[in-house]
Amino acid sequence: MTVTTNGASSPTEPSVTTTASTVDQGAETVATATPGRKPKKARPAMSVGRGFVFSAVASVAALSVWFLFYAFILTPFEEARSQTVNYGTLRESLALQTAPIGGVITPGTPIVLIDSKPLGLNGVVVVEGTASGDLMNGPGHLRNTVLPGQMGTSVIMGRASMFGGPFGKLSEAKVGDSLSVTTGQGVFTYTVESVRKAKSPLPQPLDAGKGRLTLITAIGEGKLGAWKPTGLMYVDAKLMGDAQQYPPGKPYVVTASELPLQGDPSALLPLALALPLLIGAVLFALWARSRWGTWQAWLVGVPLVLACVWAVSQAAVQLLPNLL
Repeated sequence: MTVTTNGASSPTEPSVTTTASTVDQGAETVATATPGRKPKKARPAMSVGRGFVFSAVASVAALSVWFLFYAFILTPFEEARSQTVNYGTLRESLALQTAPIGGVITPGTPIVLIDSKPLGLNGVVVVEGTASGDLMNGPGHLRNTVLPGQMGTSVIMGRASMFGGPFGKLSEAKVGDSLSVTTGQGVFTYTVESVRKAKSPLPQPLDAGKGRLTLITAIGEGKLGAWKPTGLMYVDAKLMGDAQQYPPGKPYVVTASELPLQGDPSALLPLALALPLLIGAVLFALWARSRWGTWQAWLVGVPLVLACVWAVSQAAVQLLPNLL
């Protein structure tokens, strides 16, 4: 088609017609390529109540998985670090002859080095105190008993599974096995004289001037017995040679949390303080993601959240029985 203007003719520009035709053909092509397909419906928005429940369940599940990971995988590394630090401290105090030998000793202080190949103990540092928090660092000495090498019965408790399970092989002890301990009063050798459970007969009373060392841990049944304790195991060892005198001042009673298979209620306060910090750290990370960006929020938020989760885990584990 042409249009005449002042006797001249020029072709019309069928741009509109062509464009419309092209659009119609494209629509026919799309319609032909996807016959019978219905458009997807948008998902309804989650209600506030359902969103809160979903977030709460997901948070509890994540914390449970983390706690199992912490208990099974991370606690041995934490105990190994504590043993390394305490070994250096005890070695220095022994060299300087300042290692405590009795009286009132601050809980957590390294006081004894114990070795026994049959019992799986190789340079294990024993700290003062048997509360759950003390046994996170290694075996602990029951504070109202004498120290190893001294006259009387000394009691040392150790975990069977968590935090490296230093007494995990105590069930393999046999009469006649030997062990040695090093304290501020010297090196002493013991020989196992009995391996017993809670209802087994007690060992014979000590003669005057003699010493005995009793090791205690938790036992259970089955492959996961160490995680589901049903009782206690005692390994009694008699001191070979002369026992040392013990200085006055040791406590005659201890708190309930220092007895076997007891948790530490004093950890409730740190737990109550750590939980709000964890919630605040998570909220801060979400806020940072919306304001700064994803990778910036990860960079700042992940270390903060992990630190708070670690504090929560350390406080929560102290509520569990101290010999797990």
